[in-house]
Amino acid sequence: LALNPWDVVLCISGTIISCENAIVVVVILYTPAFRAPMFLLIGSLATADLLAGLGLILHFAFVYFIPSEAVSLLTVGLLVTSFTASVSSLLTITIDRYLSLYNALTYYSERTVTRTYIMLILTWGASICYGLLPVMGWNCLKEPSACSVVRPLTKNHLIILSVSFFAVFAAMLQLYVQICRIVCRHAHQIAVQRHLLASSHYVTTRKGIATLAVILGTFASCWLPFAVYGLLGDYSYPALYTYATLLPATYNSMLNPVIYAFRNQEIQKVLWAVCCGCFSSALPFRSRSPSDV
Repeated sequence: LALNPWDVVLCISGTIISCENAIVVVVILYTPAFRAPMFLLIGSLATADLLAGLGLILHFAFVYFIPSEAVSLLTVGLLVTSFTASVSSLLTITIDRYLSLYNALTYYSERTVTRTYIMLILTWGASICYGLLPVMGWNCLKEPSACSVVRPLTKNHLIILSVSFFAVFAAMLQLYVQICRIVCRHAHQIAVQRHLLASSHYVTTRKGIATLAVILGTFASCWLPFAVYGLLGDYSYPALYTYATLLPATYNSMLNPVIYAFRNQEIQKVLWAVCCGCFSSALPFRSRSPSDV
């Protein structure tokens, strides 16, 4: 096959994604202090994005060096599983943040750990089921007219994935609005009790809204074009449109480590310690709320 520049860009994007998220996964795995529910959820997100990056690399390698329909089904299945798990992990992190504020007194309990494992099982179980559909026969290799804008996914399969994205985005939007309200209310109560100036409450409110805008804005701007095109597009459309909407979606996996992992002060401490050659698994950590992550 003639080398497609878009495939090269996707492969490069996958390489960057893999490197970033591999760092997060290794740090969380080899730091005993990172066993709290919030770090498990961040680790799930990093694992999903790591698999997505590897899937992009493998897809490029198999398309140009080992072309095979069976192999293409496996790589597409891996990409569907990993990207679905990535989006679902973002929802679980949002749920965990909301519950940490709504049930602050009971958050650090055994129930929270159990709930976290249940969310992880549901996230990866559903994602694997989505990814196995093309391999189990729900593909358009024998019926090209049933193809979606992403071959060999069927139109119905991609519609389900797009609708699922909109459902996740709506749930995240609602939860983050509630989080913002809770944080603003707490800031106002603290300001009243300590007789602080109204400006301190305003600064906290503005910071909360800015964080909300960054998280949801990044998620929507990366995935919304592809989700809309998946609903409206047709297999007869030029492949350029698919590449132009799919590439920004991969950027979400590239930005997730920056937003959810590298901003965390505990992870920053470990990374700085590793860079300085003074890493120790017994590094002290202070307990932080998931809303700070």
